[in-house]
Amino acid sequence: MSPGAAPDEVPLIRLRGITKTFGSGTAAFQALKGVDLDIAAGEFVAVMGPSGSGKSTVMNLLGCLDVPSSGRYAFQGVEVQRLSRDQRARLRRRHLGFVFQGFNLLARTSAQENVELPLLYRGEGAAQRSAAARDALAQVGLSGWERHTPAELSGGQQQRVAIARAIVTRPTVLLADEPTGNLDSARSHEIMALLAALNAQRGITVLMVTHEPDMAAYAHRLVHFRDGRIERDERNPHPVALGPRDADALLHSDAEGP
Repeated sequence: MSPGAAPDEVPLIRLRGITKTFGSGTAAFQALKGVDLDIAAGEFVAVMGPSGSGKSTVMNLLGCLDVPSSGRYAFQGVEVQRLSRDQRARLRRRHLGFVFQGFNLLARTSAQENVELPLLYRGEGAAQRSAAARDALAQVGLSGWERHTPAELSGGQQQRVAIARAIVTRPTVLLADEPTGNLDSARSHEIMALLAALNAQRGITVLMVTHEPDMAAYAHRLVHFRDGRIERDERNPHPVALGPRDADALLHSDAEGP
């Protein structure tokens, strides 16, 4: 039993016997080799491991961006592997937010318009999209930066816009794949503190892939992958902590100043 949900609780996420094979015949490569993992609602989990360990593959499966070759994946008790492609897409839109190492912002589009995109895909009206995007940008400390394009923002600010875009739909889970990989040390810790604050103050479950121990130090739980299997699953006894006032201030401050 992993240190996620208690034995008598249904976890937010449950993986049982998950395998993933790419290719076939002599070219086949088994990226995951029978993964069992429980994630409870409200956890902050760092998924770690060397290149080729399977950590990014399992995150793609958790994000419904791919399907396992075998095994069971349950999200809020629903068997995800039994869903159609369209049903998995709806699960992504309603419950999951994504943050990547590359900020993936539209270059000639304002911060607000970038954040509105997931709501546009959901068919929400212009006024509702605008209000929700401004609120999401305020949550990441970017009030006053709504009309700036990515070229007018620092790397840390661009990643904040990407996080705002991920949380504008009010997701249950935020999946972050090397979210600080393109940032310097100061901006990296700024982004990690923001993710920790969103977890602590908003209750968003955060699953983060990272190979950097100082970034993983913010997580409450560390899941180490090696050769397609979970090598170690442990609680972080001393996660980097934000006080309630610090977290609240971080979520309502203007990042790096206008």
